Amino acid sequence: VPHSWPWQVSLQDYTGFHFCGGSLINENWVVTAAHCNVKTSHRVVLGEHDRSSNAEGIQVIRPSQIFKHPKYNSYTINNDILLVKLSTPAQLNMRVSPVCMAETSDNFAGGMRCVTSGWGLTRYNAADTPALLQQASLPLLSKSQCQQYWGSRISDLMICAGASGASSCMGDSGGPLVCEKAGAWTLVGIVSWGSGTCTTSMPGVYARVTALRSWVDQTLAAN
Repeated sequence: VPHSWPWQVSLQDYTGFHFCGGSLINENWVVTAAHCNVKTSHRVVLGEHDRSSNAEGIQVIRPSQIFKHPKYNSYTINNDILLVKLSTPAQLNMRVSPVCMAETSDNFAGGMRCVTSGWGLTRYNAADTPALLQQASLPLLSKSQCQQYWGSRISDLMICAGASGASSCMGDSGGPLVCEKAGAWTLVGIVSWGSGTCTTSMPGVYARVTALRSWVDQTLAAN
């Protein structure tokens, strides 16, 4: 259903090319993946469902500041999180509203069904990303379950989901993995890395929000 995920943002370059997703966490801030390498010359697009339509009343906001996690490591892909401060506050409405962020103390157990969303490739070799926002329901994996697929590459700063007929893919990076907690969709993961062919028999790997929440809080408080 269009606009079911009102925190979903599209990160685009100056040509309008969609390169990553992200999530609105309050009217001034968006969270995405560090490997998306957002620049202040890029654009944050809110309230979008159909990227081919001009009739949606989207909000296009420039970033004013970019905060990449200081311990982001592009080899291990640990701490794959980046915060974008918006140059003007988002106007919150039915189609644009923030997601709750998981608390440091929250525990989201293996087997729980969650949802990821994005405009990433629907086949790894597709020529172009889809116009319409896609969603997929995925089970979380425990760390030990995920290590059966990815071994020692899985750290406590990551959480895995999938291996069950659906997968995030290129272009979904930085976007949300949300799980229900007390009746509210809660941001548990940030699309980070996975199979190069987006095979649905391998779990996708997401930055673990519970482990990164304190850095988010500190960054928002200081800026």
